[in-house]
Amino acid sequence: MKKFLSCILIFLLFCGFSVGAKTISSECDISDINVPFEYTNTKAEIGTNLDIKAKSAILLEPYTGKILYEQNCDEKLPPASITKIMPLLLVMEALERGDITLETMVSASEHACSMGGSQIWLEPGEGMTVDHLLKATVIASANDACVALGEQLAGSEEGFVALMNKRAKELGMNNTHFVNCTGLDAEGHLTTAHDVALMSAQLIKFPLIKKYSTVWMDTLRDGESELVNTNKLVRFYKGTTGLKTGTTSGAKYCLSATAERDGMELVAVVMAGESSDLRFSGAKKLLDYGFANYSFKEIGAELKENEISLLKGVKKTVGVSCDEKVNVLLPKTEKSQIVRQTEWNKKITAPIKKGDEIGRVNVYVGKTQVGTLPITASEAVEKLTFWVALRWILGGITTL
Repeated sequence: MKKFLSCILIFLLFCGFSVGAKTISSECDISDINVPFEYTNTKAEIGTNLDIKAKSAILLEPYTGKILYEQNCDEKLPPASITKIMPLLLVMEALERGDITLETMVSASEHACSMGGSQIWLEPGEGMTVDHLLKATVIASANDACVALGEQLAGSEEGFVALMNKRAKELGMNNTHFVNCTGLDAEGHLTTAHDVALMSAQLIKFPLIKKYSTVWMDTLRDGESELVNTNKLVRFYKGTTGLKTGTTSGAKYCLSATAERDGMELVAVVMAGESSDLRFSGAKKLLDYGFANYSFKEIGAELKENEISLLKGVKKTVGVSCDEKVNVLLPKTEKSQIVRQTEWNKKITAPIKKGDEIGRVNVYVGKTQVGTLPITASEAVEKLTFWVALRWILGGITTL
């Protein structure tokens, strides 16, 4: 009997009910949230047509910016709630600048509370921390929480949308125009799979976002409000790091999915999917394809020298360092050798300031140059002049 009752409770929990907690309004039907989506393992070779059941799709490596697969990725389409990737990016950047903290208390406006759709049922004047509003926005796609965050940063949703469009231009999202910060269908509110991948790539560079985007279930208001993540990949795909689902009648089924394996992170975007399951299986196909066929490497300089000869300095040498790395994405079938070629500036002469570039390491994979790493002075060295020499002599006399 106890076993039977336990099964009933588990069933009710994953159908969107819980004891003592109210499941918040979701952007889509979550009654099957505990049911794995259907897919088969993808072992397609590079160049294979993956046949993604959606209008548009793309697979991007975020640190090199390389597109690994694309399907009509520049068509302008309504994005639904994957719009919220840009508000989340702006919040992460504001946190990094110190404009707000996770403990900053935000008071919900009447406008924020009027959003409808996915929401946590904020009441006008209700206070909630940035931390909890982020949790609600990322996990449950809460429109009221997203608008409240935007108003905190810009004073109004309109002002926040202006910041969103400005940041989009800075990221090279040239086919994007935001009308609101929630993703609710609106005339002219359009973006592309490629542009969504660009802002997703920027967002996942903030480790903090994964504190929210990898959560399957959580609560707010001391357990009174239950949050359920609509991104099934979080539970059913190994290495998932996020990121955001979106569903409206105009946009159909959208998803920006991120995952990391063996030191390589990928962004897969599916827009206007034919069904909820097909957006997940489509993203899974893209991610499988990337992980099966590519590897990511950070290549350092591996300098043999700790110092280099210096002319006309108070020292005959100057310390050198090369701390930067070049990011390289390689097909797993490619076995090309990594070659480093060091070049020094001609006649390196004092005075030298710490951080001055005095050479470079050119990095090649096979015969293809993939990057240049600057070699810099790790110390400052004065020029040897008459007055410097005199100062030394006088200093030596005073110590006799």
